[in-house]
Amino acid sequence: MGTEAPGRAAAGSRGPDLRHHGDAETGPDLLDFAVNVRAGAPPPWLAERIAASLSGVAAYPDPAPAREAVARRHGRDPAEVLLTAGAAEAFVLLARVLRPRRAVVVHPQFTEPEAALRAAGHPVERVVLEAPRFELDPEAVPADADLVMVGNPTNPTSVLHPAGVVERLARPGRVLVVDEAFADCVPGETESLAARTGAPGLVVVRSLTKTWGLAGLRAGYVLADTGTVGRLAAAQPLWSVSTPALAATAACCEPRALAEAEEWARGLAVRRSEFAADLADCGLHVTPAAAASFLLVKAENGEDLRLRLREAGIAVRRGDTFPGLGPDWLRVAVRDRETSLRLTRTLAELR
Repeated sequence: MGTEAPGRAAAGSRGPDLRHHGDAETGPDLLDFAVNVRAGAPPPWLAERIAASLSGVAAYPDPAPAREAVARRHGRDPAEVLLTAGAAEAFVLLARVLRPRRAVVVHPQFTEPEAALRAAGHPVERVVLEAPRFELDPEAVPADADLVMVGNPTNPTSVLHPAGVVERLARPGRVLVVDEAFADCVPGETESLAARTGAPGLVVVRSLTKTWGLAGLRAGYVLADTGTVGRLAAAQPLWSVSTPALAATAACCEPRALAEAEEWARGLAVRRSEFAADLADCGLHVTPAAAASFLLVKAENGEDLRLRLREAGIAVRRGDTFPGLGPDWLRVAVRDRETSLRLTRTLAELR
């Protein structure tokens, strides 16, 4: 376990560009490994449900059916569910509502939670996990931190922390925010805390963007105690989640959708393992035990390699905008086998 200032959590400076995301790496003539949204989605049945919802857009959105669907999916009370315009809105709402004395973000991870806190005027400290395994040690988080944010599985490392380890971060007087945007990449969602109701201060943020290919629709939700949900709802703009997004949320919580997501996650595990082996054969260090829809790799002269790949028509995600990583790190989305081979063959030619 490391920190920006070794031995303690460090107050983050401006440092990396926290608002840089994979979509900035893509382009019309580039093969996209930079964005970690599932390719080829949404499936036709989901697209049809979304299209059918358009007949009701003259009325204001009614979140109740989707909220109840999410609650059933996770075994929660509907009052413990807040629907949001993607996970990003959830982080903004948390930053607006919470008043932490000592906020800590565990990195490397998705940068929007820290960006939202900073935009709301909160100082942020970083606890940086150490390569190569990026394992979470709850003891490295300051005991008096009253807000802790962590991803699981984590973007960009693809590391899945054991649920019991993450839950050790929960304690009275602290809000623990767990970003589970990629939890449905894991067969059985084995380490998810979404159904946990006994951990004090636990807030779980979920997204439908990744598995279902809905980045443009903005669909996500928060799971938390009723008091926290009520405070977040009071800060949320009216009708924040559109009727099509609500329709998609409800549809993705149905048994058919959950079974399809589980099948996709199992296939993803196979494709990811094959891709990781191919990337290692190309001389890249692949972060072990990956669990999400992307891999974090390290390459000698990684920034140069990224630019050369771009010249060859392939976009990968730069790693140096994630606190704790540098220019030799790259995040690479897992695609179908044929597409992944196009990348590894190009790598072999370049290296």
